[in-house]
Amino acid sequence: MGWAKKHNTMRTFGIIGFPLGHSWSAKYFSEKFQKEGIADAEYKVFALESINDLPKLLTAEPGLVGLNVTIPYKEKVIPYLDGLEGAAAETAAVNVIHFDRSGSKPKLTGHNTDVAGFEQSLLNEGISLPRKALVLGTGGASKAVAWGLKKHGCDFQLVSRKPAGIGTISYTDLTGEMLREHTLIINTSPLGMHPNNESCPDIPYHWLTEDHILFDLVYNPPETLFMRKGNEMGCKTVNGSGMLLGQAERAWEIWNR
Repeated sequence: MGWAKKHNTMRTFGIIGFPLGHSWSAKYFSEKFQKEGIADAEYKVFALESINDLPKLLTAEPGLVGLNVTIPYKEKVIPYLDGLEGAAAETAAVNVIHFDRSGSKPKLTGHNTDVAGFEQSLLNEGISLPRKALVLGTGGASKAVAWGLKKHGCDFQLVSRKPAGIGTISYTDLTGEMLREHTLIINTSPLGMHPNNESCPDIPYHWLTEDHILFDLVYNPPETLFMRKGNEMGCKTVNGSGMLLGQAERAWEIWNR
């Protein structure tokens, strides 16, 4: 039982990121609280222009018991935490923070529920992982997806507009042969997210076939330009709504354990 619940006070949950115009979490959790009759909880949106503002937020919100973390702070938040658990420790990317308020000061632990959400979405869509996949983008979400693919024995190639480090290539390096080999293509970048609906990853779409699966972590709009271009080539396409739902439910379990 959480500190706020034990002390019969309002439990505050929320999300940090910037900007947060695209955030789905506040609506989802507010509706969940109403639907399930959870009267002692509220969910707030905290648009932090800098991760340096986090300590100030923690002081201003003494009822905080759980946070979601989104772009661009999934990696930058780590120095502010007391520890990492599970996939967060493996991926060095955090999208959920659990607050333990049993001591004199709160202990903040970082978790990564994106991995669980990704696995759940694959299961729900009936997708069997192929031998090879392309992972577009190298941010925090990319790390979770890459870790999930590795866990299930799927080789992957990271692709970035600005490749840095060994093992990452640029979009201009993609060839027809590479696309033939990598039949699952996952967009983990924010390209195509509302309001920038007409942007998309710069892959050679003309080499796609009906054997390809395009998985976009973006959920707003429901069909991105990346997905639309895939549909035109006969690909199976999936958006990020299933992954989002899966990671949110796992976050709720962590906050209430």
